[in-house]
Amino acid sequence: MAIHSRSEIDPTARIADDCDIGPGVVIGPNSIIETGVEIGPNVVIGPYTTIREGARIYPGAIIGMDPQDFKFDGSPTTCEIGKRTLIRECCTINRGTNASGATIVGEDCMLMSYTHIAHDNRIGNHVTMASRAMLGGHCEVGDHAVLGGSAALHQFLRVGKLAMIGGMAGLRQDAPPFMITAGYPPAVVYGVNVIGLKRNGMSDETRKIIKDAFRILYRSGLNRSDGLAKIKEGVEQIPEIVHLLEFFENSRRGVARGSAAGSEES
Repeated sequence: MAIHSRSEIDPTARIADDCDIGPGVVIGPNSIIETGVEIGPNVVIGPYTTIREGARIYPGAIIGMDPQDFKFDGSPTTCEIGKRTLIRECCTINRGTNASGATIVGEDCMLMSYTHIAHDNRIGNHVTMASRAMLGGHCEVGDHAVLGGSAALHQFLRVGKLAMIGGMAGLRQDAPPFMITAGYPPAVVYGVNVIGLKRNGMSDETRKIIKDAFRILYRSGLNRSDGLAKIKEGVEQIPEIVHLLEFFENSRRGVARGSAAGSEES
């Protein structure tokens, strides 16, 4: 174990033998730092925070401190960072509140400099957040989603898996899976995230079916209910389409509308 002499480690924290902890690091009570974790200078790890195996945290990040919520009563809520996730300079990630008890970031994510993840968020695996992207409380981000620089999400919003959120986007409603949502504000859906789907190995046939669903929802002129009904009746119900339908049907704040002009080939 390499712990710099100028770090402050609470005696109740549990740290694996092979961690590398730089100068000026503060690790709070009841936190867990698993094997292979690297923590750069001047990082603060709050109480009840778990950093999973192989994660790397760069200088100045603040993880697991109290939620920024007036209703928070000091309860021992938690924060968890998944395996191999990279947290770059000056990111801030808050613990949960009593509403859910936890903020969770998945595995193999990259959170670039100055990103902010508020209380009670659920971030999937392989998520990328570019610099200064910000999530309000109680947001959910699906696997392999990408959030562009300075994108901002209202509280209680969802970003679907394999979605692309444009830089500077201001989301007031959910961003659907497999699609590009951009604009400030409110963000709108421009097309299918073709490049992202290709990079993640999605077949030509599956992409074609997703494009068919996009055209029905955003280019046919049908209202949302009729569009969803037409997809159920006329589009092959592959797992991606089932997921897309469930995403729309389970939305609490509504799903972003389409752009006035755009291409499904985006």
